[in-house]
Amino acid sequence: MTYFSIENGADHEIIIDKSRFICYFSRVNTVEQAQEFITTIKKKHWDATHNCSAYIVGDNQQYQKANDDGEPSGTAGVPMLEVLKKRQLTNIVTVVTRYFGGIKLGAGGLVRAYTQCVATALDQQAIVTQQIPLLRIQCMLSFEHAFKVENTLRQDKRFIIESVEYLSTAVTMFILLDSCELVTLTELIQTLCNQEVDIYELDTIFYEKSLFSD
Repeated sequence: MTYFSIENGADHEIIIDKSRFICYFSRVNTVEQAQEFITTIKKKHWDATHNCSAYIVGDNQQYQKANDDGEPSGTAGVPMLEVLKKRQLTNIVTVVTRYFGGIKLGAGGLVRAYTQCVATALDQQAIVTQQIPLLRIQCMLSFEHAFKVENTLRQDKRFIIESVEYLSTAVTMFILLDSCELVTLTELIQTLCNQEVDIYELDTIFYEKSLFSD
């Protein structure tokens, strides 16, 4: 499954029935970073009525948490988390700071307010990236064939050369590709190397690509 993340952090404020809602969001790579971000915003807005939060971390969205911070249960943190989940986002944390304006919104109004605040902030401020699951391949080949293989693969958009290591006896090349292209890649490299190559299937990683890239 393909997930998305963000490149940046930002904030965005809206006013709903005289209450100020300020949404902060940031890119994080660990649960600890998400918790530190939440703590930082709470310290910055120590005088706020609420600092509600939600985060999703992990290549497969495996770490998720929401906090209502005093709002009625399920009216703030969970709606915020649902916005992130529906957009298939991961490695992101968001905090919505609320300064109460004197008008009660009710449970439904709170859900709509926190949902709108996060959604609007992401729509207007976030730089989104795509997290693409790719197969990682290791190739061991001779110096004689290395340049030809590397040059050919770099011109083919189906393959990404992650790194090339020139060792004393051979060249090791790490390549990323969609799993459906494995047979094509294997046949191509074997042809270029006259079958003199060792190819190993390693693991699947998530490769990040900006949605604004070519």
